[in-house]
Order: sequence, then C-alpha cells, then structure tokens
Amino acid sequence: MEEIIKEIRAVLDEKDELREEALKLTREIVRLSGDTVKAVHRGDFDSAQKRLDEAGKRVEELRKKLARHPDLYYTGYVQSAHQEYVEATLLLHYVQGKPFPGPGELGVPEADYALGVGDFIGELRRYFLRLLIDGDVESAERVYGDMEEVYNALMELEYPKGLVNVRGKQDQARHIIERTLEDLTRAKLSKALEEKLGKVLGVLSPEVDRGNEG
Repeated sequence: MEEIIKEIRAVLDEKDELREEALKLTREIVRLSGDTVKAVHRGDFDSAQKRLDEAGKRVEELRKKLARHPDLYYTGYVQSAHQEYVEATLLLHYVQGKPFPGPGELGVPEADYALGVGDFIGELRRYFLRLLIDGDVESAERVYGDMEEVYNALMELEYPKGLVNVRGKQDQARHIIERTLEDLTRAKLSKALEEKLGKVLGVLSPEVDRGNEG
C-alpha cells in the first residue's frame, strides 16, 4: 500500500503543479481579453489586436500544457478563460467586419465557445448603446439586427446541462435583446419627434420673420 500511495502522490503532485500554472495562465487570458474589449470600445483596434494576440498565445500554451490532463483542462476556471477569449475575439472581428472564427481556429472546446457567444451578445449591447449616445440610431439599429441573428443562432443549442450549460446564457441573452429593443424603440421615436419638430420650426420661422417685418 505504501508504494501505491507513493505513486498516487507523484501523480497528484504533478497535477497540483500543473494546476497552479494553469491558474496563472487563465488569469492572464482573462486580463488580456478584458483589455481587448476595453480597447475595442475605445476604438483603439491596434491595441485590441495586440492584447488579443497575447491572449491567444496563452490559450494555446494552456491547451498544450494540459493536453495529457483532461481532468484539469475541462474545469470551470479554464472554461471561464476560454469564454472571455471567445467574447473578445468575436467582438473585435465584428467591429472590424471580419468573419467570425470557429472553435477550431481559436483552439477552444465547442462548449466553451458556445458560452462565449452568449457573453458576446452582452458586448454587442454595449457597442449598441455607445452608438445611441453618439446619436447614430441607424448604425445602432443595424447592431440590434446582428444581435438578433447571434441570439437566434445561440437558441438552436438545446442540450442537457451536463453537456453544455448554455441555458443560463440563453436566458440572459433574451433579456438583453428585449432591453435593447426597448432602447432602440425609444431612440427611434425620439428621433422621429425631433425631425417633426424641426420641420414645424422650419415652417414657422419664415412666418415669424415676415410678422416681424410687418
């Protein structure tokens, strides 16, 4: 029994060391992905790409490091890091008008990618709101249409929680879509009212001028 425990300890010591290394990598992936998202919303695409490239290197390093340890690779902290990376990647590709890369291209499991898509919808809402603040209602409406397309695609995934826990992301995305539609509707009504008022004031202005002349 002593020899058996010794062998077990050797295996667990190795896994413990790998786990610590993996945790460090996942924290870096999350940080760099977050930096990417912030840079995108600032419109600093060069910085966003640099941060995303660094995150991608760590995603690949993590995959190789845990290749023989699926029990460590398919854990919550690795999955969360992958989600953040997917979210940042999709956002940058979206604003640059580039095709979306798939899970194979990013080197992440399909389930992690699907969860990242759910988070991507939330970042699209932030982009949508920035456009509204800038007064670009037409572009905001286009973004909303794209959000709906992504949401509808995400809703096609109907699997047990044990396979991919996507139901929570789907529910969250639905609420985001509903709120975004409300914001868009109010913005369009406000714009239409402003345009009508502008036309009325444009008609009244010459009449006021003639009255002053009289």
